[in-house]
Amino acid sequence: MKVTWHGHACVSLYLNDGTRIIIDPFITGNPTSDLVAKDVQADYILITHAHNDHIGDAELIARNTEALIISTVEIADYFAKKGLNTHGMQPGGAFNTGRFWIKLTPAIHGSSYTEQDGNIVQLGIATGIIVKADGKCIYHAGDTAVFSDMRLIGEAGRLDYAFLPIGDNYTMGPRDACKASSFLQPRHLVPIHYNTFELIEQDPETMRPFLPKGVLVVLDVGVEITI
Repeated sequence: MKVTWHGHACVSLYLNDGTRIIIDPFITGNPTSDLVAKDVQADYILITHAHNDHIGDAELIARNTEALIISTVEIADYFAKKGLNTHGMQPGGAFNTGRFWIKLTPAIHGSSYTEQDGNIVQLGIATGIIVKADGKCIYHAGDTAVFSDMRLIGEAGRLDYAFLPIGDNYTMGPRDACKASSFLQPRHLVPIHYNTFELIEQDPETMRPFLPKGVLVVLDVGVEITI
């Protein structure tokens, strides 16, 4: 499996069989992104929650590629009404796509979408996402505060990589992400959702002294790694 961070909370997974997955594809309007939305190729689009900086370019990518959108039932229904391919889930539920296994987890955050005309649509609750494929287990926390039940997420199966927000203000900050890591016990922690805007500027290296040696992996935007 190959993994790339595209700035903010956007992460792509390229599986050994060629399956292309993109999570929270906030590209247009994301000053840190290395992607051009119209050029993105995807088979699956995973969305943690409805905020615009996470849904991002999901509709454009789905129309261009016929990718399957997997998210909460509310978000899936919203896009299904637009004629897109969707699969709805809820926290605690798992689904085997035939190419990978996915489970939605709880998250502490909002989930509303602001349409182009300014209308705000409430679309259920926020989630995290666990993906198992190619013998690896990936956890994308979406936007969330730290919460003690993260222990259950870690106990459900050893996490190879945990992508955790560290921007603070809207999500947990660096120190809370270290606490979350102590609950999750991932082999590697990758900081996301920071330095996109001034309000969420952070230095992920401040986390290193508070984590076991080798756990923190700070990715550069657009750099693909094999895990």
